[in-house]
Amino acid sequence: MPKIPKDWSALLADEMLEEKASALGRLGRGLEQALAALRAHDAAAATPEASREARAVLVDAAAHAVWLLMVQREACGLRDTRALMRDYAVPAEVQGRAGAVLTPPVPPRRNRRGPH
Repeated sequence: MPKIPKDWSALLADEMLEEKASALGRLGRGLEQALAALRAHDAAAATPEASREARAVLVDAAAHAVWLLMVQREACGLRDTRALMRDYAVPAEVQGRAGAVLTPPVPPRRNRRGPH
């Protein structure tokens, strides 16, 4: 059975640290997934022009994920974004969009009827 500390502020501080670490991990995995999707798209695309719209959504999704992780890291006192960009190998194109995409991008709908 866990020992209950006499100092509740210590318990609260521990809980806050656990939540910060959990959020960093969750956001880091989200960034990894967004970057992997972008890389997979680039590897599969026959020509960049053929999938420009889909790629733009993926770049924005990765930029949004970078921004979320940057904000969480700053809240934890980790202010060196160069380490983040290096460790996750964030492309310059995505870095340049970080902070400009403040809501998660929504993939465009395909017109099922075809052109009008």
